[in-house]
Amino acid sequence: MKSNSNKMRKIFKPINVAIMAVILASVGCSEADKAPTKEPLKIDVTLTDAEKSAGLLTPEILWKFGRVGEPVLSPCGKMVVYTITYYNLQENKGVTNLYLVNTDGGEPVKLTDEMGSESAPAWSADGKVIRFLSTRSGSSQIWEVQPDGQGLKQVSNIDGDVNGFVFSPDESKLVYAMDVKVEDQATDIHKDMPKAKVRIINDLMYRHWNYWEDGKYSHLFVADFANGAIANAKDINADEKWDTPMATDFDMAEVQWSPDSKKLVYNSKKLYGKEYAMSTNSDIYLYDIESGATSNLTTENKGYDRYPKFSPNGKYISWWSMETPLYEADLKRLFVFNTETGKAAYANQGFDQNIEAYNWDEDGNTIYFVSGTKGTEQLFKIDVTSNQIAQLTKGMHDYVTVQKNKGVIVAERMSMSMAPELYKVDEATGEATQLTLTNKAIYENIKMGEVRERWVKTTDGKEMLAWVILPPNFDETKKYPTLLYCQGGPQSTVSQFWSFRWNFQIIAANGYVIVAPNRRGVPSFGQEWNLQISKDYSGQNIKDYLSAIDDVAKEPWVNKDKLGCVGASYGGYSVYYLAGHHQKRFKTFISHCGMYNLESFYAQTEETFFPTFDLGGAPWDANNKIAQKSYANSPHKFVQNWDTPIMIVVGEHDYRIPYTQSLEAFNAAQLRGIPSKLLFFTEGTHFVTKPQDAVIWQREFFGWLDQWLK
Repeated sequence: MKSNSNKMRKIFKPINVAIMAVILASVGCSEADKAPTKEPLKIDVTLTDAEKSAGLLTPEILWKFGRVGEPVLSPCGKMVVYTITYYNLQENKGVTNLYLVNTDGGEPVKLTDEMGSESAPAWSADGKVIRFLSTRSGSSQIWEVQPDGQGLKQVSNIDGDVNGFVFSPDESKLVYAMDVKVEDQATDIHKDMPKAKVRIINDLMYRHWNYWEDGKYSHLFVADFANGAIANAKDINADEKWDTPMATDFDMAEVQWSPDSKKLVYNSKKLYGKEYAMSTNSDIYLYDIESGATSNLTTENKGYDRYPKFSPNGKYISWWSMETPLYEADLKRLFVFNTETGKAAYANQGFDQNIEAYNWDEDGNTIYFVSGTKGTEQLFKIDVTSNQIAQLTKGMHDYVTVQKNKGVIVAERMSMSMAPELYKVDEATGEATQLTLTNKAIYENIKMGEVRERWVKTTDGKEMLAWVILPPNFDETKKYPTLLYCQGGPQSTVSQFWSFRWNFQIIAANGYVIVAPNRRGVPSFGQEWNLQISKDYSGQNIKDYLSAIDDVAKEPWVNKDKLGCVGASYGGYSVYYLAGHHQKRFKTFISHCGMYNLESFYAQTEETFFPTFDLGGAPWDANNKIAQKSYANSPHKFVQNWDTPIMIVVGEHDYRIPYTQSLEAFNAAQLRGIPSKLLFFTEGTHFVTKPQDAVIWQREFFGWLDQWLK
C-alpha cells in the first residue's frame, strides 16, 4: 500500500526521501508552486504573542516550520547545499530555496530567493558551482549558482519541463529526464472533437497513485555539454511506454554515470499495462554512450532491483534488490556487481534488515547506509571486500540520508520531537553535531511531550515495541484520553519519524496520550516479524494492537473510558476492522483513506500485484483458501457490529485506495445510524497536500476527538 517515494511526478516535483514510512509521515505536505510569480512569495515564520504564550504546537505553527531536504555534500567535504521549503498559509502556497552550510559549523547562507522554487541541487565536479532545477523562468530548467551566491544563471532552455538531471564526471555530457508523448489520446484519434473530455482505455495502469496516464512517459536524454551550452540531445528510451526513472518516484538518484563518463546505469520497470500492474520486476540497465547499446544486469531476479550506483573507482555497480515477486516490502538486499568479472554478489547476506539510503565512500570499498533497528533508523557501513558490517550510530532518532566525502560524514536526521535537520557524524564515536537549526525559534517557544519506549508482551509471547507519547506538562495524577495509532504501509515502521500532519507532538499538545505500536508487519525487527502480516491482515497484528492499548490502559494516568483509535491507509483498514471487533474498548474512530471492502478494492487499485501478494489472490479465486480467508475478514463484512462514532477522511485523487472505499464505509455508518462524519478533500490524494486543507484536517481531527473523548 505504500509508495516507495514521495515524488509523484504529475503533482509533485522531486524532494529527498528516506523511506515510505517517511512518505506517509514526514512528507504529508504540498509541493512548492511551480509557476513563477511577479512578486516573491512572502514568508513569515514568526510566532504570534498568543502562540508564544500558549507554548503548544498548533496546526498553524506546523505550517511555519521550515522543511529541510535534499542535502548534498560538496566534493571537498567542507560544505553542504540543501533545500528549505517555507509556506504562506494564507496564500496556500509554498516556495523552496537553496541554502549552504559549512560542515565545520556556522550560520547557513541562503543562495536563492523566492522568485522561483528550487530543487535537486548537485555540485559540479570541481565544487565551483551548484546546479539545480528552478521554476523561475516559467518552466522547470537547469540553473547554476556559485557557493557564495553569485553568478546565478540559467543553464538549460529546453522546450518543456526538465524533471531531473545528472552531469557526467568530466562534465562533457549530461543526462536529463523529460516527459515524452508516446501514446495518442482521445482528441488525437478524433481530431474533429478537440473539446471532448474522454479517456479511451484498452489496458491496465491507466492511473497511478495520484495521476491519470496522459500518453506521456519520463524518458532519459543524453546530451553534449560544452561552453555552457547543451546540444545534441538523444532520447535513449525512444518509443518506450514506461517511465525512466521509474514511477512513482521519478528519482534521478536512480541514474548514475560511470567514473569515466562512458556509461550510464539506471533503473526502470520496462513493462506495460496489465504486465506492469501485476509485477514488481524492475531491472538495472547499463547504457554505453558510444555504441548506444543497453544491457540488463538483473534479468534473473523477478522482484524489485533499484538505486544503482557506480563505485568511485568504477570497479563495482551496487543496487538494492528484492527477491520475492509481487512483494513490495521484501528484504532490501545489497548487491555488488563486479564490472571486471561480470558477477554480482549478495553483499549483506545474513543482515536481517533493509538497506535504505546509501552512498559509496571514496575508497571504492566501503558503503555507508541507513537501516532500521528496533523502531529507529541508524547509520551503518559495510566493507564490500569482506562483507563486514558495523553500526555507527544509536539513539532515539531516525537518520534519513548519509554521505561521506574527504572523511566527513553528513546525514539528515529527525525524531518524533524534531523535524529533519542536518548533522555531522563522527564515524569513530557515532556522536552527531547539529549543523542546521532551521526551526530553533519555534522549539524555544513551544513545549514538547515526552516520548517513552515501552515493550509489550504479545498474545503469542513476543516482545513488541510501542512508543508512548505524553502531553506536555504531563501530570501522572491526572487521567488522559488516549489514542491507539494504527500504522499504514502496512509494512512501514513506526520509527522516530516527524510528520507535518500525523504529528504525535501536536496530538499530545491537544491533551492526548498516544500509543503507537510496532505491530506485526513492520520492518526493523527482522524479516519474520515483517512478513507475518501478509495474508493475515485480520490476525496477529490486530491482536498486537489490542495488546498495546490494553497494556498502556493499565496505567493510572490513562482514562480507560476515553480511548480512541486512529489511522490511515492500512491503518485505516485497521480502524474499520477494529470498529467491528473492539469489544467496547474505544469511544470513537478516525479512518483516513482506509480499505473497507477488500473484494471491491482488489479491482479498484492500480498496482494489482500488491493485493495479489498481500491478500493471497483475487476474490473470484474460489479455490484459493488463503485469499478467501482474507476476503472473509474484510471490514465491510462486520459492519453489523459497528456501534461507535467514526469520522472518515479521503482524497478524491487517491487512486491507491480509491475514495469509493471511504464512501462505502461512511454510507454504511449513516445507514446504520452510527454518528459519523465524512471529510472529503477534492484536491487530496492518498495524502493531504495543500496547506489550508491540512489545517482543516487537523481542526476537524481534534474537533471530532474532543467531541467524543473530552
